[in-house]
Amino acid sequence: MIDIRLVRDDIGSVKAALARRGVDPADIDRLAAMDTAARAAVGRRDDARARVKVISKQVGEARRSGDVAAADDLAARSRAAGEEERSLNVVAEAAQEEVRQALLYLPNLPAADAPDGNAPEDNVVARTWPDRAPEYTDAQRVPHWEIGAELGLLDMERGAKLSGSMFPLYRGFGARLLRALTSFALDSHSDEFEEVRPPTMVLTETMVSTGHLPKFEEDAYHLERDDLWAIPTAEVPLTSMWRGDILDESDLPLRLTAATACFRREAGSAGRDTRGLLRVHEFDKVELFAYATPEQAPVLLASMVARAEGLLQDLGLQYRVLDLCAGDLGNSAARTFDLEVYAPGVDQWLEVSSVSWCSDYQARRANIRYRLSAGGSPVLVHTLNGSALAWARIWAAIVETGRRPDGSVVLPGVLRPYLRGDAVIPGPG
Repeated sequence: MIDIRLVRDDIGSVKAALARRGVDPADIDRLAAMDTAARAAVGRRDDARARVKVISKQVGEARRSGDVAAADDLAARSRAAGEEERSLNVVAEAAQEEVRQALLYLPNLPAADAPDGNAPEDNVVARTWPDRAPEYTDAQRVPHWEIGAELGLLDMERGAKLSGSMFPLYRGFGARLLRALTSFALDSHSDEFEEVRPPTMVLTETMVSTGHLPKFEEDAYHLERDDLWAIPTAEVPLTSMWRGDILDESDLPLRLTAATACFRREAGSAGRDTRGLLRVHEFDKVELFAYATPEQAPVLLASMVARAEGLLQDLGLQYRVLDLCAGDLGNSAARTFDLEVYAPGVDQWLEVSSVSWCSDYQARRANIRYRLSAGGSPVLVHTLNGSALAWARIWAAIVETGRRPDGSVVLPGVLRPYLRGDAVIPGPG
């Protein structure tokens, strides 16, 4: 969440920044009014609490002096003041919670260098790879769900039989390809990132810390009996590993990577791009995550984007990097770069990675701080996260790009060590 002190001290700048994200300035005025009311309620509660302490002290003094009548009178006044304090405390806590809820729904302030714009079409293409776009053959213009069915790699019908629509089932070489991609990526990141295997089910507080709750509750899978949530990304548990803790500045940057299944209801996308692997409820992904100081964050953001690009180049997939405009940023992000691969069989650019700097927005929700080496009070860390990579659409792009006229699929060379040396998925027959 953003710092409420910014609203108190420079409401104009907050309005201007969030207006770039489509937030109505009137919402900020309402937040400021709620905050003023909450602070006043806290003041009244604290005044009453102070009166209780004063009267309680006077009761003790009267009893020590033997003035029983005065002590009894003061005790009655103390009880009445205590009742008033408890009543005022209920009002104050409710007012503070109202402010907190408003802050939980409010998005992060966009970075000053995030492009202006209101929608995906306003995103800026920062670069493409390769410089000269490949020419694709008719054999590569077949959608991956047809290739997967023909070669026994992907069985969407049996996946739906088991779990419902948009839950893919990979078979044979298709499942091996998925596993190879995960191992390849984890090995690629092992030079700087500590591998973690976090739980797949997390507490509500863990989801709140990243900004996925309460705003995006309808897109998440909730196990009501246990009050646990299926993670939509490994970013969720990784962000909360040090929730409520204080790190040392010397520990930063702290880099983590994790391979997990990810679960998303995609509640707002019914009937849109739902064929094959274009949009699914469950997918595997390797995540990069980092805690950093504000000074370290820009370099880390660039390096995480470069890592995702490096994987795509190693896989030989055409891609482009989008610099997301302020109006298309995710709720927690201050700056984001999306990577999209071109899938010739569906003739679409498919998002396969989103790398974001979240400033101190998530750390404030999770209360993650670090001690400055120079001394002083602990300050909030900055968090960064990114996919490197999300496999469902990568899998689709690989089988479409690698398809040959005989129906076989040539695989990226970097995956051969993870496929027992196999270089080609045999064609039909």
